[in-house]
This record gives sequence, structure tokens and C-alpha cells, in this order.
Amino acid sequence: MTIWSQLEPLLGQVQKPARYIGCEDGAQVPEHRPSDAAWLLAYPDTYEIGLPNQGLQILYEIINEHPLGVAERTYAPWTDLEEQLRAHGLPLFSVDGHRAAADFDILAFNLSAELTYTNLLNMVDLAGCPVRAADRSPSDLLIGAGGHCTYNPEPIAAFLDFVVLGDGEEVVSEITEVVARWKAGGKADRTEVLVALAGITGVYVPALYDAAYLDGSLVATVPNHPAAPELVEKRTITDLGEWPYPKQQLVPLTEVVHDRLNVEVFRGCTRGCRFCQAGMITRPVRERPADQVRTMVAEGLRRTGYDEVALTSLSTADFSGIDQVVRDTVNDPSCGGQVSVSLPSLRVDAFTVGIAGEIQKARRTGLTFAPEAGTWRMRQVINKLISEEDLYAAVRSAYSQGWRRMKLYFLTGLPTETDEDTLGIATLARNCVAIGREYHKSPSVTVSLGGFVPKPFTPFQWFGQNTREELQRKIFLLRDELRRDHAIKLKWHDPKASVAEGLVSRGDRRLAEVIEDVWRHGGTFQEWSEHFDLDLWTAALERAGLRAEDYVYRHRTEDEALPWDHLSAGLHKDFLWQDWRDALAEVGLEDCRWTPCYDCGACTGYGVEHVVASAVPPAGGSQGTGQGLVRTEVPVVLSASPSGAGAR
Repeated sequence: MTIWSQLEPLLGQVQKPARYIGCEDGAQVPEHRPSDAAWLLAYPDTYEIGLPNQGLQILYEIINEHPLGVAERTYAPWTDLEEQLRAHGLPLFSVDGHRAAADFDILAFNLSAELTYTNLLNMVDLAGCPVRAADRSPSDLLIGAGGHCTYNPEPIAAFLDFVVLGDGEEVVSEITEVVARWKAGGKADRTEVLVALAGITGVYVPALYDAAYLDGSLVATVPNHPAAPELVEKRTITDLGEWPYPKQQLVPLTEVVHDRLNVEVFRGCTRGCRFCQAGMITRPVRERPADQVRTMVAEGLRRTGYDEVALTSLSTADFSGIDQVVRDTVNDPSCGGQVSVSLPSLRVDAFTVGIAGEIQKARRTGLTFAPEAGTWRMRQVINKLISEEDLYAAVRSAYSQGWRRMKLYFLTGLPTETDEDTLGIATLARNCVAIGREYHKSPSVTVSLGGFVPKPFTPFQWFGQNTREELQRKIFLLRDELRRDHAIKLKWHDPKASVAEGLVSRGDRRLAEVIEDVWRHGGTFQEWSEHFDLDLWTAALERAGLRAEDYVYRHRTEDEALPWDHLSAGLHKDFLWQDWRDALAEVGLEDCRWTPCYDCGACTGYGVEHVVASAVPPAGGSQGTGQGLVRTEVPVVLSASPSGAGAR
């Protein structure tokens, strides 16, 4: 039943009422039937951050197409509306039909950032549901989560009934059927549905596992029920072309981030950047057929009225035939030749004059390159194998085609990083400005600096993160170096937030007490700088008898039990450990899409040992040109080798 009549009078008292009214082009207000498994899909941040999320939009459409499923959406209410909701006794609600959360069976979160965990608790509480799974009855909501953060869900395991690892397109239908059967049986026993969910590949049920500790250290996380597998494997869809979603991208009535048509061109990445969790956990690479991309772009632009499209992936220029897709989009006569193309995650070594020329035919979108580190030595450590020549060639291509401003993104606090590496960022930025002055009177470069936080299922998962003080020192070192360079603007991420992120990204189940403590002391919207408060986290740690040093700053050992060892991203642990050793030895590895297999494990589950896209790399050519690369003269073939040969 809708609560709109009670909600509407409150919207005049909040800053942005358009966040809560729904009514977007593409929105659905499905009919709820007693037999349906009803999902409330949640993004634990504001509407303008969560609305463009493609994962949530894809699942929204798929569930509503299922004969036993129904789905609506919700987002974290801002503090002003939360205050009104609590004062008037109103619950969390959907933006589609303005139904109370309790009208649904499942409240499922897309988790893209660890600092949203306190928002998750706040939304569960607003939904009228106990925040801890152990306190829930059969009539309470099932609380689920998916997204990149769930590859280590242990810090929030106490709050979740189930977790989905990997791609959600197939698994949400299987969950829908399990929950629908449970409803048909009268919802008598909550354990019954949890056990059934644990039988779905890719679904992890935390209550069916126990974490064991010895002398304050985690020893293992093991099943406590015969239905729970010892190792939970991630779910992967093998053919992206079978899932042309979203078919009806939502078009908001108010301003949101990334307000444009978004079309995913491929999923996965094997460039092997050692700091990048997304690139590791989404393997193998699966490309969408180019004709399907063109169709989705053309139909999406006509339906939505957008004049900008983003071709999304983790490394868009690696898409086969990207030049032609961009050219076809920009020159599509049905769009009046006014479409601008954005290529997020564009690699420096794959940005050519040709791509630049096509993009600039319409309105120029923002241009960001991510060298990640200031010296070639450091880029070998992190396996971002782009040379200075690669960067300067890309910058020259951009400036020669009319761009005057660009952004360079770097990380600081990386393993083995020295002050020379930090100051190398200034050198790269100055040289980029110098190239710009060959073409323009007043070119500018913005340097964006983020503090490195090690993540699970990466080669750097064993690395002890830099302290807040050390990150701050490096930031100020670079700031002072660039003080007189007026054409270069430096921005940086607050190192205090990096501490809290590091705490929960690699933590274990004991951190649930800390996260709940932060939330109960008002710590919501910790992703927002104006709301983040490190003191809340340090005080909560102290009350729980835990230390940041043990979770954040300490190096892990090879034989140490990790909180996520009972979960699988498809990668062999010994591959990650060897890649960590290669990083310390400053040895780079080329993309396995263009070279023989390194036996990481990602392709093995699909009956092949090595998926190879082409014997010839895409637009950017070979990955890197400097010394230290591992190269091979073994020819690459299009068929998979059953022997597994080619591992280092």
C-alpha cells in the first residue's frame, strides 16, 4: 500500500524533494501479487548518486520481467528527510510506488563503496527491520547485498541474510524462485529459505558459517551447516550479448551524476593492474557484440533524448573496433550529428588522434587520463605499464584536437613508493602543460590524488596500508612542489577517509560491532566529506577493544588466513601471491588477452584454460614500451589450449 498521502506533505520541508517522487522515464510501478517475490532494490547513497547505477537498473528490469518477481527501487534519504520520517513514524519507501519497505520480501543493496555500510544499517532500521540478521523473524525482510564490496562481506556479515558474488543477471531469477516458493509455503521457518539460498551458485549465507579466532587472530571461516559449501564461487555470465540491459534506461527528472546514456561495451579486464580490485574480480573479459552496442546506443539515444553517450567498461579502448563504434555513434544521421561520446576508463596508451578527432566532432566531454603513478619504476610495481611516451602521445593527441584542459589521476601510498615517485607526478604534470602550450595559450592540468587502499582478491591484499600521517606528508610534499605552477591544480582525497575505508575493506566479522557503533552515534553518509568523522571510527574501535594497526597498517603473511578465504573470485591464491612477489621485484606482466596464459584461474570454470581475444592488441598497441616487461615469442591462437601451458 502506498504511503504517498503521508509522505507528500513532508517533501516541502526538505532540500531536494525531487529525489523522492520517482516518475522517471523508464520507471515501473508493477502490480504486487501475493505469490510474487517482491524486491526493494537499494542504493545506500543519495538518489543522484544511486540513480545512474547500471547494476541496479539491470536487475530492476530483469526481476520485473520474471513471472514470479516484482522490483522497485529506494535510495538513502538525506538527513533532512530522515528526520521527518522518524518524527512522523514513516518507514523507508520505494520511489516507484511509494510503498513501505515492509511490503517487500527482500531489501537488496548494491554495495560499491565501503563507507556506505553505515547507510545500509540506517536504511534497514528505517525499513522497520532488526539490523542484525540473528534478531530477525520469518516475517522480517531478507537483507541481501551484491556489488564489488561483497567480495569481503565479513565486516557486515552480521547484518546480511545473503550475499551475491559476481554477476547478478542470472542469479536474481533463481533467488526470486526460491523466495516465491518459501512464501507459498507460509514463511514458517527463516532457516529454510537461508538454506535454500545457500544452494544457489554464487550466493553466500553468512549465518551458515562461523569465524574461528586464536589469540586474537582469524584462523578460518568454516561452514556450520551441511548445505553451506566450503568455498562459495562467484557467479559469471559468459555471454554479455544475451543480456542487452538496461533496455529502458531511467531518465531522471532532476540532476544526477553521470546524467547521460550509458552502454556497457564489455565486462571484465585483464590488464592486470595490481591495485585494481574491479579488474581482478570481474575476469574473464566478455565483449558485447559491436552491432548490439550500436543498436543499444541508437535506440537509447532516441528513447531518452540524451545527446551524450558513455561507452562503459574498465578499459573502453580495448573494445574490439572501438574506433568504428565511436565513428558510427558520432556520425549517426538519426541523431543529427550532435551526439558526444564519453569514454570513461580510457587507457593512456590507447588514446589516439583518430579517437580524439571523432570525439571532438560534437561537444567535448571531460578528458581524464590515469597514469596512477609518477615514475616508470612505480608503474612496473603496480603493473600499469604505460610509459612517459605513451602519456605524452595521448596528451598531444588531445591538445592537437582542441582540448585545453585535462585531468590526471594518481594514487599515493602504493607499495615501495618513495618521495622520488611522488615528485615524479609533478614532472609528468609539468610536461603535459608544456605540450599543451605548443597548441594553446593557457592549457591547464588538474592532478587528482587518491590515497591507496588495498583490496581483497588483488596482489596487494597482503600490503600494509600507509598511515594517515604518511599519506598526508606525501600529499603536502607534492602540494609544495607544485605551489608555483599556476597551470596545475592539485586535488586530493582526505587521508582520514582512507583509514576508515582500509579498516572495513579488509576487516573480519569483529568489525560489525564497530560499524554498528559508528551508525548509532550518528555516522551516516561517511562517503561525504562534510559528514565523515574519523573520531567516530577510532572511538568505536576503542570501545570494541580493536586496533586500526591490526587491520589497516600491518603487512599480511603468505600463510595467514584472510577473512575472505572461503569466498572465490575465480582467481588462484598462489597466482595473486606470485603477482605480489613480482610487484616487489618490479616485474610487469602484459595483458593475457594478447599473450599466453598466466594461469590466474579466471577462465578455468568455463571449460577452457585461456580465453584469447586476438593476436593483435587494440588501438593502443603493446602494453608499455619500457624495460621490465615479461614478453614472450610464443604465438597466440584463438582456440584455447587444454594444457595450461604459458603460466610463468
